[in-house]
Amino acid sequence: MALDKAKKQEIIAKYARDKNDTGSTEVQVALITERIKYLTEHLKTNKKDHSSRLGLLKLVGQRRRLMRYLKRKDLTKYNTIKAELGIRN
Repeated sequence: MALDKAKKQEIIAKYARDKNDTGSTEVQVALITERIKYLTEHLKTNKKDHSSRLGLLKLVGQRRRLMRYLKRKDLTKYNTIKAELGIRN
């Protein structure tokens, strides 16, 4: 399930660089993190849902690549996003 519109707008407003920003690295990482949290809870109750597990692994890999890019480009933003979202290495 995708994020509902209100939750998505709230995340975008919190992490956007300006009012029209919807695709910056910080926003993408925050949105992916919310989807990861949702899928993690889903898989706790539906242990045999292997297609969702595969989607979760793909999302984790995508977030890892975005975080690696952010670390390379702007270390301070990387550290703040990592702390705010509770992302481990």
